[in-house]
Amino acid sequence: MTTSTTDPSSTPAGRRSWLRDHSELGVCVMLLVLGVLVLTDALTMDVDLTQRGPVGPRTVPLVVGAGLLVVAVLLAVDVMRGGRGEAETGEDVDLSEPADWRTVLLLTGVFLGSAVLIEPLGFPVAGALLFWGAAFALGSRRFDRDPLIAATVSLVAHIVFDNLLGVPLPGGPLMGVL
Repeated sequence: MTTSTTDPSSTPAGRRSWLRDHSELGVCVMLLVLGVLVLTDALTMDVDLTQRGPVGPRTVPLVVGAGLLVVAVLLAVDVMRGGRGEAETGEDVDLSEPADWRTVLLLTGVFLGSAVLIEPLGFPVAGALLFWGAAFALGSRRFDRDPLIAATVSLVAHIVFDNLLGVPLPGGPLMGVL
């Protein structure tokens, strides 16, 4: 009598199961790609040869890129040896509930809309729409309070970044008025 044993990982269901059990490898791949990208950018950076001192503009990206590669390899080795990430144990997280895709899509739309509107409308208006839209997407329905808070936070952020930190943000048409 002959018995045939097949490798469970050779079937489609077995491959899905193996991938589900080793899902942390996706993070390893992401870290590896990011590390290669950072190192490539650092090594192809135009640097003036007359700079002085051992620390130049390439130093930090090279260290960060090498660190990303090392972490990716160490994490992959740990996962292949059976290491697993711990499941979320926060009291506010119910893993049996499905993802709230409506909120995710609303937040994505608000963020992308803000990115598109920041140049023509300026940061104060686009930022206020971003903050108000994010509050709405996350469940706040205080239409009397939220727009005022969003406008205040946006204006304060613009003033802090533009005037105090020296990071120029587009002011838009309101900057002639303010």
